[in-house]
Amino acid sequence: MDEVASRFAEAWHQCTRHMHHLQHPLAALAPYLPASPEFVSAMDDEQVQDWDQFILRFTKLQDAMGARLFPAVLAYLQEPYEDRPMLDKLHRLEQLGYLVDIESWGLLRAIRNRFAHDYPEDDALKAAYLNEAVESVPVIHALLDRIAPIAMQVLAIDQTMKQDQA
Repeated sequence: MDEVASRFAEAWHQCTRHMHHLQHPLAALAPYLPASPEFVSAMDDEQVQDWDQFILRFTKLQDAMGARLFPAVLAYLQEPYEDRPMLDKLHRLEQLGYLVDIESWGLLRAIRNRFAHDYPEDDALKAAYLNEAVESVPVIHALLDRIAPIAMQVLAIDQTMKQDQA
């Protein structure tokens, strides 16, 4: 597999791994969703670990998508955007149909950025941020689904090359 396809495959695997590991804390916390301020203030250690794991994977997934997957998509499609600003890359991904719109990615990033630092002290605000993040997971999943056809193509090429080498 050439370097561009290899870079794409690695970014895709990283993103799908984060999405997979995001599902466990979501399932564990499902009975408490949407989170209330009372729930947030009374979380036990296991629930705090689930929230922490959710936030970790939520932020890592978006970071991997923005820093690795989106540039890899453009490179694989032979779009000359490697040295362009992120906004230009997002506009091109939108034009190609991989992003529904740039605003939705901006909203996802704003949600993610709320967790980049410590949680707010206000339990109502903390619950609202967590609920907003949980509600945005299907949007991220849908975004990955839009990129999945490229992934299937790249992974099929990789599988064929491995079979040819055997």
